[in-house]
Amino acid sequence: MNNTFAILGAGMQGTAAAYDLAKFSQPAKVVLGDVSIEQARRSAARVNKLLGTNCCEAKQVNALDPADLHKFLSGVDVLLSCVPYWMHPSIAKQAIKSGVNMCDLGGNTDITLETLALDGAAKAAGVTLVPDCGLAPGLVNNIGCWLLENLDEPESIKLYCGVLPQHPKPPLNYKLTFNVEGLVTEYDFQAVALRNGEISMIDTLSELEDLRIEQLGQMEAFTTSGGTSTAPYTFQGRVPSYEYKTIRFPGHCERIKMFRDFGFWNPEKVEVGGVEVAPREVFYKVFGEALAKFEDLDLCVVRGVGTGQKGGEKLRLQVDIFDKQDEQTGFTSMERLTGFSMAIVATEIAEGHVAKGAVRYEVATSGKKFLDKLQERGVGISFEREKLSD
Repeated sequence: MNNTFAILGAGMQGTAAAYDLAKFSQPAKVVLGDVSIEQARRSAARVNKLLGTNCCEAKQVNALDPADLHKFLSGVDVLLSCVPYWMHPSIAKQAIKSGVNMCDLGGNTDITLETLALDGAAKAAGVTLVPDCGLAPGLVNNIGCWLLENLDEPESIKLYCGVLPQHPKPPLNYKLTFNVEGLVTEYDFQAVALRNGEISMIDTLSELEDLRIEQLGQMEAFTTSGGTSTAPYTFQGRVPSYEYKTIRFPGHCERIKMFRDFGFWNPEKVEVGGVEVAPREVFYKVFGEALAKFEDLDLCVVRGVGTGQKGGEKLRLQVDIFDKQDEQTGFTSMERLTGFSMAIVATEIAEGHVAKGAVRYEVATSGKKFLDKLQERGVGISFEREKLSD
């Protein structure tokens, strides 16, 4: 294919995306960029060693410096933005100016809508922008698409996802596998859902339900923000109900909710000992670093359930993914299902299969095509079909 890919952020997800691109996309080059040149070099060296290649190279770049970013984008065909979600719109503007296609990991629907508002400028520049290309949002919505593609008259789509430790330890039974800012973003704000055909805003950390996962036993699921992204808006009029919940070990929701209820996620500064501090920033520092010290292999559970009519029959369709950390490559399940998913979309863009402009994730590619490509990467996916009585 001989395209040049560039990745902003040489951390966990960026490194996994670089690995996938180098392995599956026959690139001319994959450039790993980071504000820390040492981090970029470590990640590029890791990918090259794993695959016995030299196509990955490291560069230092400040994503918030327009001139530096413009220089970094020279000669690039597709940019993958793996930096904190709030940076994506400004990076997208620079990508448009540089004539470079782009996808990002998203995570906050309001920010995603800012990127999508650049549609006219992107079309004029002849580039493609696709936000929210991770796991949730991202992969889970490809499962939602697959369910819709396999129902003539869909009635409801319910999506679930959880990245969890293989050996959970109380009190939270959780392992931090991505940026703590992203975790708080999921747990705070509101979730966007389709209910009875109308867009609904649902409080996060609410509507707790029991969910049984064969490999894990009894689990819990609750509302979090960002997972559905723009899909409820896109599918309004096509399906009455479309929603998403996060999966955790039982008791997690009640315990984590205390931090929100007692103001630990408040962005407004308070005075402590004569010093003004934002509780949220303290939480990021103290909680994030403490939770990151918990070392364990991870696993990921994804489920999609769709109901509706197909060929005159009322059906319940279920799609399940149960993925574990790859001990051979060292990539966590979170990295595999996030970084690999993003790389699939980036490759679709590079091959010209995605329209120009700012494109909503759920219409960038079909559910079937995406899941086929995910299976090619060794991710196990199971499908169930149950006929329901009228």
